[in-house]
This record gives sequence, structure tokens and C-alpha cells, in this order.
Amino acid sequence: MSNAATPTDQTGAGTVSASGNIASYIDHTLLKPEASEAEILKVCAEAAEYHFKSVCVNPLWVKTVKTALKRSGVLTCSVIGFPLGATPSDVKAFEARGAVLDGADEIDMVINIAAARAGDKGALVDDIAAVAEAVHTGGAILKVIIETALLSDDQKVLACQASVEAGADFVKTSTGFNGGGATAEDIALMRRTVGPDLGVKASGGVRSLADAQAMIAAGATRIGASSGIAIVKGEQGSSSY
Repeated sequence: MSNAATPTDQTGAGTVSASGNIASYIDHTLLKPEASEAEILKVCAEAAEYHFKSVCVNPLWVKTVKTALKRSGVLTCSVIGFPLGATPSDVKAFEARGAVLDGADEIDMVINIAAARAGDKGALVDDIAAVAEAVHTGGAILKVIIETALLSDDQKVLACQASVEAGADFVKTSTGFNGGGATAEDIALMRRTVGPDLGVKASGGVRSLADAQAMIAAGATRIGASSGIAIVKGEQGSSSY
């Protein structure tokens, strides 16, 4: 079960020629482990002011974000198995279920990266499907982080295929914690693999309006960034995510 698809949500590649509607693509992100409540609330206020698509935080902060964003129209997003993906699937599913119960509208999970590198599609499907069931039962949507910097092109394709088979709503490039980041080439590859009906999220190193526009032109329908304000202002962000 997923949210209704819109041109800037999760189906097909959107287009954007100026900063006017770029905010609707952005998951305004704060995933640093040392983030304070005051910093989380600041991000929420920014998201409400600029009309970003969501605020993406660690599970600890989901209740805080949900409350802060009430009546703002901004979604609450959380990450699962983050940033390594190296926890058992049932633990990821439990974590996801808890985040959705706390109010998360969207879940970004990290795959079993070792399985992707080993070419084990069955293990990938099982891992993603376990989380997808937990997320969709709660009425939320699932984005699958494949961690492109650690995979070959063939492994990226395999991870995307497994995400489709397992019932994910999006595929996503990166955590931003393991080097590398989103590239237009990876976005194009992911879009070709998943087809027009899944979302593709570019995250990691998207710091300017030009970066975001390049990702959207390549097929991205969502942008994960902590430089969202710089992006909508046409400035250059400095954050690593």
C-alpha cells in the first residue's frame, strides 16, 4: 500500500526548470547520531516553512517530528537498519513497525548489502519483503536504500529488481554514511531497471539546485538532502548528505 502517486512523488521522472517547485521533491534530512532535540525541531520548522516533502530522521525522533509537523502537510520519514543494513530482517521489520506506529509516513530501509554483493537475489527479496509487509500494514510507504557506492552496476540492477519483486515503493541511492553518493548515471540505471511505476530517490551529495535538477532529469522523483534550503534558494550547500 502506498501513497497516491504524483508527478513529484513516486511514479515516473518529474521535470523542474526552476526552484519554485523543487521543495516538493525534498526529504529534509537530519540523520547525525548526535542531533539534539533543538536541532530536530529546527529542521521541522524549516520543512514547514519551505514546504518540503518530508523530514527524515532516526527512529528515536519520529514522535517528536510527527508532533512538530502536525497540520503542516509535511510527511514524517524514518530510517531502518541504518546505516549498515547488517541486522536480521525480522529486526528490521520490528524496527519499521515501531517507527510506523510512532507516526512515520515513510520508511527508508538499508538492504542486506552483503547479499547484493554476493548476487543473492532471494536473500534480498526476503529482507525487503519482511520490511515492506510491516510498513504497508501500517499504511506507510517503503524506500529501499541500495548503497550504490558499495555495488557494481550489475549488483545495483539486482538490488533494484529485488526491490520491485519484494513490493517496495521506491529505490534510493545512498545512506550518505558509506562514501560516494547519488550520481545521475546511477539514477538513470535505477530508473531503467525499476520502470516508470516506482519512485527513485537520489540521496548523498545533492547540495545545489543544479545537482537536484540533474537527478530529476535522470529519473529521480525524490531528493534526500540536508542542504534543502540551499537548494531551493539556488545556493551551494556544504553538508555531506
